[in-house]
Amino acid sequence: MAKNMDQNHVITIEEEVEIMKTQMKSLPKLLQKSAGNSSCCIFRVPQSLVEINKDAYQPCIVSIGPYHHGNKNLEMIQEHKWKYLDDMITRTGKSLGVFMNIIVSMENEIRESYSESTDSFGTNDLAKMMVLDGFFLIELFRKAGKLVNTHPDDPIFKMVWVSPFLMRDLLKIENQIPFFVLQKLFEESRTDSCTLQFLILKFFNHAIDKQPQVLHKYENLDGKHLLDFFRKSFINTKDGHHLIVNANNPSLKLIQPASKLVNSGLKFKANHQADSFLDIIFQNGRLLIPQINMDDFHTSFLLNCMAFEQCYFSCTKDIITIIENYCGTSEEIVKFFNDIGKDVAFDIKDNYIKGLFVEVNKYCENGLHVTWAEFKHKYLGSPWITISAFSAFMLLSLTVLQTFYTMYPYHKKED
Repeated sequence: MAKNMDQNHVITIEEEVEIMKTQMKSLPKLLQKSAGNSSCCIFRVPQSLVEINKDAYQPCIVSIGPYHHGNKNLEMIQEHKWKYLDDMITRTGKSLGVFMNIIVSMENEIRESYSESTDSFGTNDLAKMMVLDGFFLIELFRKAGKLVNTHPDDPIFKMVWVSPFLMRDLLKIENQIPFFVLQKLFEESRTDSCTLQFLILKFFNHAIDKQPQVLHKYENLDGKHLLDFFRKSFINTKDGHHLIVNANNPSLKLIQPASKLVNSGLKFKANHQADSFLDIIFQNGRLLIPQINMDDFHTSFLLNCMAFEQCYFSCTKDIITIIENYCGTSEEIVKFFNDIGKDVAFDIKDNYIKGLFVEVNKYCENGLHVTWAEFKHKYLGSPWITISAFSAFMLLSLTVLQTFYTMYPYHKKED
């Protein structure tokens, strides 16, 4: 009878108010109050971006950090993490407790790095995860860099399919631990002079193939996590991009598509000397653009960089700038950039090539360039059109000469 009374009980306004007060005091968990702080840098990808490319942000073979911890589909590499941790402890002779205590001392900073609550992990569980994941990454970079011995049958290096998936997974925004954790664990287990930054760049260089001297430029670079660090290694490589531009400059606007730029007299040329695909230069009516191979690695990397720049307000929006202003012509590539550029916020006044925008637009607004370009396109666009135009010009010239020599004796005779 009491049970029925409870089920049929009507909540009064006063009781509803008390429930609401309790709810008002509870802290958000899916997007913490601290998510707007500069210390918060590891995010869940917004659903609007996930719907465009559902597979781009989910790890395929390894989980790093709390968001995908315990995923049954990622247990294979999870087991190998313990072997890598054992390799490090055996080699250095240091106590595992030392590293656990180091991480516990950074607990608050670690938790503040995540936009989603990590309360489901106690102090010990969080420290264990950071030590296990952190040393897996560090040992992976050391083994790949040949600083430490690798077991001859280690499947992570022997099975050819593992490496591509691993590199993509380690640069996914939801699959990160704070960079300061990596740096601290690296320093405490260090037995050589090589920097963590160089080892990271050398590891991912298998996918991007930069020159060794370029990698050394970024040995002192910092980042919020692996994705941010690797992203920064492509940014601000040339000071010429950062021209002082008045925000009210009428030429500060998006540049036109490639076909219209060509019709305005602008030429495109591949820049094979660029250190980064972001090194776009405008010079003497030519856009010098680095080549980029849009393979699975670059596609995944760009998508996750864009998601990070959308979520983290304290970083530059350089990858978004390239995506929002891509001016290529290949249909598949154009569709890719158009799709990932959907629902992306972009500020024309706050990007690293706004000076280039102004220069290109001013060039295209020059009537002489446009007129000459239109003439070349109309009359010199193909060999047959050129031959026809030349023949017409010669015919006109001969007609003028014939008329001149016909009239000249007549006028001379009158004189």
